[in-house]
Amino acid sequence: MSPSEDLWSWTATALRAALVEGTISSRDIVTSCLARIDDVNTSLNAIVEVRPEEALAAADRADAAIHAGLDGALLGVPVAVKINTEQVGYATTDGVTAWSEAIADADAPVVSALRRSGAILTGRTNSPAFAFRWFANNDLHGRTMNPWDAGRTPGGSSGGAASAVASGMVPVAQGNDIGGSVRYPAFATGVVGLRPTPGLIAYSTATGTPERNLSTQTMAVEGPLARTVGDVRLAVGAMRSPDVRDFWQVPGDPTPAPTGNERTVGLLRDPGVRRPSPAVDAALTSAAATLEAAGYVVEEVELPLFAEAYRLWYLLVMQEFATALPLVREVGDEGMQRAAAHYLANAAEWWGESPSLEQYIAGYARRATLGRRLQEFLESCPTLILPASAEQALPQDQDIESVAGMRSAMDAQWSMMALPLLGSPGLSVPIGVDGGLPVGVQLVGRRFDEARLLDVGEVLERTHGTLTPIDPR
Repeated sequence: MSPSEDLWSWTATALRAALVEGTISSRDIVTSCLARIDDVNTSLNAIVEVRPEEALAAADRADAAIHAGLDGALLGVPVAVKINTEQVGYATTDGVTAWSEAIADADAPVVSALRRSGAILTGRTNSPAFAFRWFANNDLHGRTMNPWDAGRTPGGSSGGAASAVASGMVPVAQGNDIGGSVRYPAFATGVVGLRPTPGLIAYSTATGTPERNLSTQTMAVEGPLARTVGDVRLAVGAMRSPDVRDFWQVPGDPTPAPTGNERTVGLLRDPGVRRPSPAVDAALTSAAATLEAAGYVVEEVELPLFAEAYRLWYLLVMQEFATALPLVREVGDEGMQRAAAHYLANAAEWWGESPSLEQYIAGYARRATLGRRLQEFLESCPTLILPASAEQALPQDQDIESVAGMRSAMDAQWSMMALPLLGSPGLSVPIGVDGGLPVGVQLVGRRFDEARLLDVGEVLERTHGTLTPIDPR
Protein backbone atom coordinates (compact mmCIF):
# COMPACT_ATOMS: atom_id res chain seq x y z
CA MET A 1 0.00 0.00 0.00
CA SER A 2 1.11 3.54 -0.64
CA PRO A 3 0.31 6.77 1.23
CA SER A 4 -1.69 7.90 -1.79
CA GLU A 5 -4.38 5.34 -0.95
CA ASP A 6 -7.18 6.17 1.46
CA LEU A 7 -5.68 5.46 4.84
CA TRP A 8 -9.09 4.67 6.34
CA SER A 9 -9.11 1.47 4.26
CA TRP A 10 -5.77 0.18 5.56
CA THR A 11 -5.46 -2.50 8.18
CA ALA A 12 -4.19 -1.58 11.62
CA THR A 13 -1.16 -3.79 11.00
CA ALA A 14 -0.28 -1.92 7.80
CA LEU A 15 -0.81 1.44 9.50
CA ARG A 16 1.52 0.51 12.36
CA ALA A 17 4.22 -0.62 9.92
CA ALA A 18 4.00 2.62 7.94
CA LEU A 19 4.05 4.69 11.13
CA VAL A 20 7.22 2.95 12.26
CA GLU A 21 8.79 3.50 8.84
CA GLY A 22 7.83 7.16 8.99
CA THR A 23 5.98 7.17 5.65
CA ILE A 24 2.73 8.36 7.22
CA SER A 25 1.73 10.16 10.41
CA SER A 26 -0.98 9.42 12.94
CA ARG A 27 -2.52 12.79 12.07
CA ASP A 28 -2.77 11.60 8.45
CA ILE A 29 -4.57 8.44 9.58
CA VAL A 30 -6.98 10.16 11.95
CA THR A 31 -7.76 12.84 9.38
CA SER A 32 -8.59 10.14 6.84
CA CYS A 33 -10.79 8.23 9.31
CA LEU A 34 -12.61 11.39 10.36
CA ALA A 35 -13.34 12.15 6.71
CA ARG A 36 -14.65 8.61 6.25
CA ILE A 37 -16.88 9.04 9.30
CA ASP A 38 -18.27 12.24 7.77
CA ASP A 39 -18.92 10.37 4.51
CA VAL A 40 -20.73 7.27 5.77
CA ASN A 41 -21.84 7.66 9.38
CA THR A 42 -24.91 9.67 8.44
CA SER A 43 -26.17 6.56 6.65
CA LEU A 44 -25.12 4.06 9.31
CA ASN A 45 -25.26 5.83 12.70
CA ALA A 46 -22.54 3.51 13.97
CA ILE A 47 -20.56 6.16 15.85
CA VAL A 48 -22.80 8.32 18.04
CA GLU A 49 -20.20 10.74 19.40
CA VAL A 50 -16.91 11.93 17.95
CA ARG A 51 -14.70 14.86 18.92
CA PRO A 52 -12.39 15.57 15.97
CA GLU A 53 -10.11 18.07 17.68
CA GLU A 54 -9.57 15.72 20.61
CA ALA A 55 -8.68 12.85 18.28
CA LEU A 56 -6.30 15.01 16.24
CA ALA A 57 -4.57 16.27 19.37
CA ALA A 58 -4.06 12.65 20.49
CA ALA A 59 -2.68 11.85 17.05
CA ASP A 60 -0.16 14.68 17.37
CA ARG A 61 0.97 13.29 20.72
CA ALA A 62 1.34 9.86 19.15
CA ASP A 63 3.47 11.30 16.34
CA ALA A 64 5.70 12.98 18.88
CA ALA A 65 6.03 9.70 20.79
CA ILE A 66 6.97 7.83 17.61
CA HIS A 67 9.57 10.45 16.74
CA ALA A 68 11.00 10.04 20.27
CA GLY A 69 11.45 6.32 19.63
CA LEU A 70 8.59 5.11 21.80
CA ASP A 71 6.42 2.15 20.84
CA GLY A 72 3.02 0.65 21.55
CA ALA A 73 0.90 -2.07 20.01
CA LEU A 74 -1.62 0.44 18.61
CA LEU A 75 0.43 3.63 18.84
CA GLY A 76 -1.12 6.13 16.43
CA VAL A 77 -4.00 3.85 15.31
CA PRO A 78 -7.67 4.91 15.64
CA VAL A 79 -9.89 2.70 17.83
CA ALA A 80 -13.56 3.19 18.72
CA VAL A 81 -15.03 2.55 22.19
CA LYS A 82 -18.53 1.24 22.94
CA ILE A 83 -21.07 3.45 24.74
CA ASN A 84 -21.40 1.01 27.67
CA THR A 85 -17.70 1.32 28.52
CA GLU A 86 -16.35 4.14 30.69
CA GLN A 87 -14.10 6.64 28.95
CA VAL A 88 -13.03 9.78 30.81
CA GLY A 89 -15.08 12.82 29.84
CA TYR A 90 -17.75 10.86 27.93
CA ALA A 91 -21.19 9.74 29.06
CA THR A 92 -21.52 6.01 29.66
CA THR A 93 -25.03 6.12 28.26
CA ASP A 94 -25.58 2.41 27.62
CA GLY A 95 -28.15 3.69 25.13
CA VAL A 96 -30.41 4.91 27.94
CA THR A 97 -31.81 8.45 27.72
CA ALA A 98 -31.79 8.88 31.51
CA TRP A 99 -28.02 8.30 31.49
CA SER A 100 -27.17 10.79 28.75
CA GLU A 101 -25.22 12.92 31.26
CA ALA A 102 -23.48 10.08 33.13
CA ILE A 103 -19.99 11.45 32.44
CA ALA A 104 -17.19 9.06 33.39
CA ASP A 105 -14.40 10.44 35.59
CA ALA A 106 -12.21 7.35 35.12
CA ASP A 107 -11.48 4.91 32.30
CA ALA A 108 -12.61 1.30 32.37
CA PRO A 109 -9.66 -1.14 32.51
CA VAL A 110 -9.88 -1.95 28.80
CA VAL A 111 -9.85 1.76 27.89
CA SER A 112 -6.86 2.31 30.17
CA ALA A 113 -5.10 -0.53 28.34
CA LEU A 114 -5.90 0.95 24.94
CA ARG A 115 -4.53 4.32 26.02
CA ARG A 116 -1.32 2.69 27.25
CA SER A 117 -0.98 0.98 23.87
CA GLY A 118 -1.07 4.40 22.16
CA ALA A 119 -4.45 3.92 20.48
CA ILE A 120 -6.23 7.06 19.31
CA LEU A 121 -9.73 6.87 20.79
CA THR A 122 -11.87 8.01 17.87
CA GLY A 123 -15.57 7.92 18.59
CA ARG A 124 -18.14 6.10 20.69
CA THR A 125 -20.10 3.26 19.07
CA ASN A 126 -23.77 2.48 19.40
CA SER A 127 -25.49 -0.45 21.13
CA PRO A 128 -29.00 -1.35 22.25
CA ALA A 129 -30.21 -0.02 25.58
CA PHE A 130 -28.55 -1.95 28.41
CA ALA A 131 -26.43 -3.68 25.71
CA PHE A 132 -28.76 -6.66 25.87
CA ARG A 133 -30.13 -7.25 22.36
CA TRP A 134 -28.76 -8.45 19.01
CA PHE A 135 -30.10 -5.26 17.41
CA ALA A 136 -28.25 -1.95 17.88
CA ASN A 137 -30.90 0.67 18.37
CA ASN A 138 -32.17 2.74 21.30
CA ASP A 139 -34.24 5.84 22.00
CA LEU A 140 -31.21 7.98 22.89
CA HIS A 141 -28.93 7.44 19.90
CA GLY A 142 -31.23 5.86 17.31
CA ARG A 143 -30.74 2.84 15.06
CA THR A 144 -27.44 1.56 13.65
CA MET A 145 -27.56 0.12 10.15
CA ASN A 146 -25.74 -2.83 8.66
CA PRO A 147 -23.62 -1.50 5.76
CA TRP A 148 -24.53 -4.60 3.71
CA ASP A 149 -28.30 -4.12 4.03
CA ALA A 150 -30.15 -1.51 6.10
CA GLY A 151 -33.01 -3.95 6.62
CA ARG A 152 -30.75 -6.37 8.51
CA THR A 153 -29.24 -5.99 11.95
CA PRO A 154 -25.54 -5.14 12.23
CA GLY A 155 -25.70 -7.38 15.29
CA GLY A 156 -25.69 -6.50 18.94
CA SER A 157 -24.84 -5.45 21.31
CA SER A 158 -21.58 -4.23 19.69
CA GLY A 159 -23.43 -3.42 16.48
CA GLY A 160 -22.07 0.10 16.19
CA ALA A 161 -18.54 -1.22 16.58
CA ALA A 162 -19.03 -3.79 13.82
CA SER A 163 -20.72 -1.36 11.44
CA ALA A 164 -17.96 1.20 11.97
CA VAL A 165 -15.20 -1.33 11.27
CA ALA A 166 -16.95 -2.90 8.27
CA SER A 167 -17.50 0.50 6.63
CA GLY A 168 -13.95 1.76 7.22
CA MET A 169 -14.58 4.38 9.90
CA VAL A 170 -11.95 2.81 12.17
CA PRO A 171 -9.71 -0.24 11.69
CA VAL A 172 -10.34 -1.60 15.21
CA ALA A 173 -13.18 -1.30 17.72
CA GLN A 174 -13.67 -2.46 21.28
CA GLY A 175 -16.70 -4.54 22.17
CA ASN A 176 -17.86 -6.79 24.98
CA ASP A 177 -19.61 -10.15 24.94
CA ILE A 178 -21.77 -12.11 27.39
CA GLY A 179 -24.16 -13.57 24.83
CA GLY A 180 -22.56 -13.02 21.43
CA SER A 181 -22.12 -9.25 21.53
CA VAL A 182 -18.72 -9.36 19.77
CA ARG A 183 -19.03 -12.52 17.71
CA TYR A 184 -22.50 -11.95 16.29
CA PRO A 185 -21.94 -8.36 15.08
CA ALA A 186 -18.70 -9.55 13.44
CA PHE A 187 -20.62 -12.34 11.71
CA ALA A 188 -23.47 -10.03 10.64
CA THR A 189 -21.15 -7.45 9.05
CA GLY A 190 -18.36 -9.62 7.61
CA VAL A 191 -15.54 -8.70 9.99
CA VAL A 192 -13.50 -10.65 12.54
CA GLY A 193 -14.44 -10.69 16.21
CA LEU A 194 -12.84 -12.43 19.17
CA ARG A 195 -14.49 -13.42 22.42
CA PRO A 196 -11.42 -14.23 24.56
CA THR A 197 -11.35 -16.57 27.54
CA PRO A 198 -12.74 -14.84 30.65
CA GLY A 199 -9.80 -13.51 32.65
CA LEU A 200 -7.51 -12.82 29.68
CA ILE A 201 -8.49 -9.14 29.27
CA ALA A 202 -9.45 -7.11 32.33
CA TYR A 203 -13.20 -6.58 32.50
CA SER A 204 -14.64 -4.31 35.17
CA THR A 205 -16.22 -0.97 35.80
CA ALA A 206 -13.86 1.97 36.16
CA THR A 207 -14.20 2.09 39.92
CA GLY A 208 -15.40 -1.43 40.69
CA THR A 209 -18.66 -0.10 42.14
CA PRO A 210 -21.42 -1.02 41.94
CA GLU A 211 -20.09 -4.55 41.53
CA ARG A 212 -21.46 -6.59 38.66
CA ASN A 213 -23.50 -9.73 39.18
CA LEU A 214 -21.98 -13.22 39.13
CA SER A 215 -22.77 -14.10 35.53
CA THR A 216 -21.29 -10.81 34.31
CA GLN A 217 -18.18 -11.28 36.43
CA THR A 218 -17.58 -14.82 35.16
CA MET A 219 -19.00 -14.79 31.62
CA ALA A 220 -18.70 -11.25 30.21
CA VAL A 221 -15.49 -10.32 28.38
CA GLU A 222 -13.95 -7.44 26.45
CA GLY A 223 -12.90 -8.24 22.91
CA PRO A 224 -11.83 -6.60 19.64
CA LEU A 225 -13.47 -6.35 16.23
CA ALA A 226 -11.33 -5.72 13.14
CA ARG A 227 -11.24 -6.48 9.44
CA THR A 228 -8.45 -9.08 9.60
CA VAL A 229 -7.36 -11.81 11.98
CA GLY A 230 -3.94 -10.14 12.21
CA ASP A 231 -5.52 -6.91 13.41
CA VAL A 232 -7.50 -8.81 16.04
CA ARG A 233 -4.24 -10.38 17.21
CA LEU A 234 -2.67 -6.92 17.42
CA ALA A 235 -5.65 -5.54 19.34
CA VAL A 236 -5.68 -8.40 21.84
CA GLY A 237 -2.06 -7.61 22.65
CA ALA A 238 -3.02 -4.00 23.26
CA MET A 239 -6.09 -4.80 25.37
CA ARG A 240 -4.42 -7.47 27.48
CA SER A 241 -2.88 -5.46 30.27
CA PRO A 242 -2.93 -6.32 34.00
CA ASP A 243 -5.42 -4.31 36.03
CA VAL A 244 -6.11 -4.87 39.72
CA ARG A 245 -9.69 -3.65 39.29
CA ASP A 246 -10.66 -7.00 37.74
CA PHE A 247 -10.70 -9.61 40.49
CA TRP A 248 -11.04 -12.40 37.91
CA GLN A 249 -8.17 -11.45 35.58
CA VAL A 250 -5.58 -14.23 35.25
CA PRO A 251 -1.99 -13.04 35.78
CA GLY A 252 0.99 -14.09 33.69
CA ASP A 253 0.78 -16.22 30.56
CA PRO A 254 -1.95 -18.85 30.94
CA THR A 255 -1.48 -20.31 27.44
CA PRO A 256 -1.91 -24.10 27.68
CA ALA A 257 0.80 -26.52 26.61
CA PRO A 258 0.51 -28.01 23.10
CA THR A 259 -1.50 -31.21 22.91
CA GLY A 260 0.40 -32.73 20.00
CA ASN A 261 -2.78 -32.94 17.91
CA GLU A 262 -3.23 -29.27 17.00
CA ARG A 263 -4.31 -30.21 13.46
CA THR A 264 -7.38 -32.14 14.63
CA VAL A 265 -10.60 -30.22 14.06
CA GLY A 266 -14.20 -31.04 14.91
CA LEU A 267 -17.07 -29.77 12.76
CA LEU A 268 -20.27 -29.19 14.75
CA ARG A 269 -23.23 -28.14 12.62
CA ASP A 270 -26.04 -28.46 15.17
CA PRO A 271 -26.12 -29.83 18.74
CA GLY A 272 -29.85 -30.40 18.47
CA VAL A 273 -31.19 -26.83 18.54
CA ARG A 274 -31.39 -25.43 14.98
CA ARG A 275 -30.01 -26.72 11.73
CA PRO A 276 -27.94 -24.07 9.91
CA SER A 277 -29.43 -22.36 6.90
CA PRO A 278 -28.09 -23.46 3.49
CA ALA A 279 -25.77 -20.42 3.37
CA VAL A 280 -24.35 -21.06 6.85
CA ASP A 281 -24.11 -24.79 6.18
CA ALA A 282 -22.15 -24.13 2.99
CA ALA A 283 -19.79 -21.81 4.90
CA LEU A 284 -19.12 -24.54 7.47
CA THR A 285 -18.39 -27.05 4.70
CA SER A 286 -16.12 -24.57 2.91
CA ALA A 287 -14.17 -23.78 6.07
CA ALA A 288 -13.69 -27.48 6.76
CA ALA A 289 -12.45 -28.07 3.21
CA THR A 290 -10.01 -25.17 3.51
CA LEU A 291 -8.48 -26.61 6.67
CA GLU A 292 -8.31 -30.09 5.18
CA ALA A 293 -6.45 -28.66 2.18
CA ALA A 294 -4.01 -27.05 4.63
CA GLY A 295 -3.26 -30.39 6.29
CA TYR A 296 -5.82 -30.45 9.11
CA VAL A 297 -7.91 -33.53 9.87
CA VAL A 298 -11.57 -32.53 10.10
CA GLU A 299 -14.27 -34.80 11.46
CA GLU A 300 -17.95 -34.10 12.07
CA VAL A 301 -18.78 -34.34 15.77
CA GLU A 302 -21.84 -34.39 18.00
CA LEU A 303 -21.71 -32.35 21.18
CA PRO A 304 -25.17 -32.11 22.75
CA LEU A 305 -23.60 -30.34 25.73
CA PHE A 306 -23.78 -27.15 23.64
CA ALA A 307 -27.58 -27.42 23.54
CA GLU A 308 -27.73 -27.88 27.29
CA ALA A 309 -25.35 -24.95 27.84
CA TYR A 310 -27.51 -22.77 25.56
CA ARG A 311 -30.60 -23.43 27.68
CA LEU A 312 -28.71 -23.14 30.98
CA TRP A 313 -27.50 -19.64 30.02
CA TYR A 314 -31.15 -18.58 30.07
CA LEU A 315 -31.47 -19.73 33.67
CA LEU A 316 -28.30 -18.24 35.13
CA VAL A 317 -27.96 -15.00 33.17
CA MET A 318 -31.65 -14.22 32.78
CA GLN A 319 -32.44 -14.81 36.44
CA GLU A 320 -29.81 -12.25 37.36
CA PHE A 321 -31.03 -9.92 34.62
CA ALA A 322 -34.55 -10.26 36.04
CA THR A 323 -33.38 -8.48 39.19
CA ALA A 324 -32.78 -5.41 37.00
CA LEU A 325 -36.27 -5.47 35.49
CA PRO A 326 -37.55 -2.62 37.69
CA LEU A 327 -34.75 -0.43 36.34
CA VAL A 328 -35.42 -1.58 32.76
CA ARG A 329 -39.09 -0.66 33.19
CA GLU A 330 -38.16 2.69 34.72
CA VAL A 331 -35.56 3.95 32.24
CA GLY A 332 -35.37 1.41 29.41
CA ASP A 333 -36.87 2.09 26.01
CA GLU A 334 -39.81 0.13 24.63
CA GLY A 335 -37.58 -2.10 22.54
CA MET A 336 -35.55 -3.26 25.53
CA GLN A 337 -38.65 -3.72 27.66
CA ARG A 338 -40.28 -5.91 25.01
CA ALA A 339 -37.09 -7.84 24.41
CA ALA A 340 -36.75 -8.56 28.14
CA ALA A 341 -40.34 -9.81 28.30
CA HIS A 342 -39.78 -12.05 25.28
CA TYR A 343 -36.50 -13.44 26.63
CA LEU A 344 -38.16 -14.36 29.92
CA ALA A 345 -41.28 -15.81 28.27
CA ASN A 346 -39.14 -18.21 26.27
CA ALA A 347 -36.86 -19.05 29.19
CA ALA A 348 -39.94 -19.94 31.24
CA GLU A 349 -40.59 -22.89 28.90
CA TRP A 350 -37.40 -24.48 30.25
CA TRP A 351 -37.14 -23.14 33.77
CA GLY A 352 -40.64 -22.09 34.79
CA GLU A 353 -42.06 -18.66 35.50
CA SER A 354 -40.16 -18.27 38.78
CA PRO A 355 -37.09 -20.51 39.00
CA SER A 356 -36.09 -21.37 42.54
CA LEU A 357 -32.85 -20.64 44.34
CA GLU A 358 -32.22 -24.39 44.33
CA GLN A 359 -32.48 -24.45 40.52
CA TYR A 360 -30.07 -21.53 40.28
CA ILE A 361 -27.51 -23.16 42.59
CA ALA A 362 -27.81 -26.48 40.75
CA GLY A 363 -27.44 -24.61 37.47
CA TYR A 364 -24.06 -23.21 38.47
CA ALA A 365 -22.93 -26.66 39.58
CA ARG A 366 -24.01 -28.05 36.22
CA ARG A 367 -22.16 -25.25 34.43
CA ALA A 368 -18.85 -26.51 35.84
CA THR A 369 -19.62 -30.05 34.66
CA LEU A 370 -20.42 -28.93 31.11
CA GLY A 371 -17.35 -26.70 30.94
CA ARG A 372 -15.10 -29.51 32.15
CA ARG A 373 -16.55 -31.92 29.58
CA LEU A 374 -15.86 -29.48 26.75
CA GLN A 375 -12.27 -28.94 27.91
CA GLU A 376 -11.74 -32.70 28.09
CA PHE A 377 -13.03 -33.05 24.54
CA LEU A 378 -10.78 -30.24 23.32
CA GLU A 379 -7.69 -32.03 24.63
CA SER A 380 -8.08 -34.53 21.81
CA CYS A 381 -9.71 -32.16 19.31
CA PRO A 382 -8.43 -28.66 20.11
CA THR A 383 -10.41 -26.75 17.47
CA LEU A 384 -14.11 -26.74 16.70
CA ILE A 385 -15.81 -25.17 13.69
CA LEU A 386 -19.42 -24.29 14.42
CA PRO A 387 -21.97 -21.66 13.39
CA ALA A 388 -21.71 -18.16 14.76
CA SER A 389 -25.43 -18.11 13.98
CA ALA A 390 -27.65 -20.58 12.19
CA GLU A 391 -29.01 -17.71 10.06
CA GLN A 392 -27.42 -14.77 8.28
CA ALA A 393 -28.01 -11.28 9.70
CA LEU A 394 -31.55 -11.20 11.08
CA PRO A 395 -34.20 -8.70 9.96
CA GLN A 396 -34.19 -5.57 12.10
CA ASP A 397 -36.16 -5.94 15.35
CA GLN A 398 -37.13 -9.59 14.85
CA ASP A 399 -36.70 -10.10 18.59
CA ILE A 400 -39.40 -7.64 19.63
CA GLU A 401 -42.06 -8.39 17.03
CA SER A 402 -43.34 -11.44 18.92
CA VAL A 403 -42.37 -14.08 21.46
CA ALA A 404 -42.09 -16.54 18.55
CA GLY A 405 -39.79 -14.18 16.66
CA MET A 406 -37.57 -13.93 19.72
CA ARG A 407 -37.51 -17.72 20.08
CA SER A 408 -36.46 -18.12 16.46
CA ALA A 409 -33.63 -15.63 17.01
CA MET A 410 -32.62 -17.36 20.25
CA ASP A 411 -32.43 -20.77 18.62
CA ALA A 412 -30.40 -19.40 15.71
CA GLN A 413 -27.95 -17.95 18.26
CA TRP A 414 -27.46 -21.12 20.32
CA SER A 415 -23.67 -20.88 20.11
CA MET A 416 -23.71 -17.23 21.16
CA MET A 417 -25.13 -18.18 24.56
CA ALA A 418 -23.52 -21.59 25.01
CA LEU A 419 -19.92 -20.44 24.74
CA PRO A 420 -19.91 -17.85 27.57
CA LEU A 421 -21.35 -20.50 29.85
CA LEU A 422 -18.74 -23.07 28.76
CA GLY A 423 -15.81 -20.67 29.18
CA SER A 424 -13.88 -21.20 25.93
CA PRO A 425 -12.75 -18.50 23.49
CA GLY A 426 -14.58 -18.02 20.20
CA LEU A 427 -13.44 -16.37 16.97
CA SER A 428 -15.92 -15.23 14.32
CA VAL A 429 -14.32 -15.33 10.85
CA PRO A 430 -15.97 -14.29 7.55
CA ILE A 431 -16.00 -16.87 4.77
CA GLY A 432 -17.89 -15.22 1.91
CA VAL A 433 -21.08 -13.56 0.70
CA ASP A 434 -24.39 -15.26 -0.03
CA GLY A 435 -27.48 -13.42 -1.22
CA GLY A 436 -25.77 -10.08 -0.71
CA LEU A 437 -25.05 -10.75 2.97
CA PRO A 438 -21.81 -11.90 4.61
CA VAL A 439 -21.57 -15.39 6.03
CA GLY A 440 -18.91 -16.88 8.26
CA VAL A 441 -18.06 -19.46 10.89
CA GLN A 442 -17.01 -19.55 14.51
CA LEU A 443 -13.86 -21.23 15.75
CA VAL A 444 -13.77 -22.50 19.34
CA GLY A 445 -10.68 -23.65 21.22
CA ARG A 446 -9.23 -24.51 24.60
CA ARG A 447 -9.27 -21.97 27.39
CA PHE A 448 -6.51 -19.36 26.94
CA ASP A 449 -5.49 -20.88 23.59
CA GLU A 450 -6.35 -17.71 21.65
CA ALA A 451 -3.02 -17.58 19.80
CA ARG A 452 -3.58 -20.95 18.19
CA LEU A 453 -7.21 -20.12 17.45
CA LEU A 454 -6.04 -17.00 15.63
CA ASP A 455 -3.56 -19.14 13.69
CA VAL A 456 -6.42 -21.30 12.44
CA GLY A 457 -8.41 -18.19 11.60
CA GLU A 458 -5.55 -16.92 9.48
CA VAL A 459 -5.54 -20.18 7.50
CA LEU A 460 -9.18 -19.54 6.62
CA GLU A 461 -8.51 -15.89 5.84
CA ARG A 462 -5.69 -16.69 3.42
CA THR A 463 -8.12 -18.70 1.29
CA HIS A 464 -11.34 -16.74 1.69
CA GLY A 465 -9.88 -13.24 1.92
CA THR A 466 -11.48 -10.26 3.62
CA LEU A 467 -14.89 -8.81 2.79
CA THR A 468 -14.53 -5.26 4.08
CA PRO A 469 -14.30 -2.25 4.13
CA ILE A 470 -17.39 -1.55 2.05
CA ASP A 471 -19.55 1.44 1.27
CA PRO A 472 -23.08 1.41 2.74
CA ARG A 473 -25.53 -0.40 0.48
